Amino acid sequence: MKRVLKIGVLLLCFQMSFAQADNRKPLHGQVVNASIAPENGYVINITAQTRTNITTDGFFDLLAQPKDVLVFTSVTFEPKKLVLTAANCLEKSFRVSLNIANNELEEVVVSNRLKVNALSGSSQRFVDKKYFEDQKSSPKNSAMPSDGSIELGMDFVRIFKEIKKILKKESKIQAETLNDIAFSQYVKINFDPLFFERDLKLNKDEIDLFLWYASEDKQSREFLEPEDRFLLMDFLVSKNKDFKTIRTFEE
Repeated sequence: MKRVLKIGVLLLCFQMSFAQADNRKPLHGQVVNASIAPENGYVINITAQTRTNITTDGFFDLLAQPKDVLVFTSVTFEPKKLVLTAANCLEKSFRVSLNIANNELEEVVVSNRLKVNALSGSSQRFVDKKYFEDQKSSPKNSAMPSDGSIELGMDFVRIFKEIKKILKKESKIQAETLNDIAFSQYVKINFDPLFFERDLKLNKDEIDLFLWYASEDKQSREFLEPEDRFLLMDFLVSKNKDFKTIRTFEE
């Protein structure tokens, strides 16, 4: 009797899962920007574990239903996450506005004039003078120190907190989205780009998408201390395996 009851429960679960999948309908949309035309990128339905490409004209198609969580990423634009409403799903062409990513380097001004002051009088006093080591006369190799430490290393936890403070002041973003952005920035600061491209086998335009996908897991907030670096790395490797299994939507 118990076995029959278990089988019945399993069948009911399967029916419910199929019913949820059947409720998803094709969503035709377009990502837009007032300045430049979007080109390439991805849209991922985190709830349904599917993703699709953004065409050169900014169009995309995927299966979705109300309350599904969508994430939009592109090299040119800042990532964006939103929760679909019933009204969104009824639109003939669902439009999503993306902001241009600030990837510009700070301007550096180099003077072309070099002022040289000649030594006056005898220069022997400079030869005979005893000098002590200082930071300029005995520079340290900060990139590859002998003891393996990081010279003037960053306090990543403090950076993480500061990012959250700045974002709270600049815009009224929901706490959940705020955590997603802060987590993505924290990981980018803490890991070399080669880790994503070489070890995780991610394309450059997939990195932001993957980080937003990983941030959906509440466990991502548990590894934000410097001593948890290897735990965070294991977490990212594990989430990358799940990320690779996400189905690509095809019409």
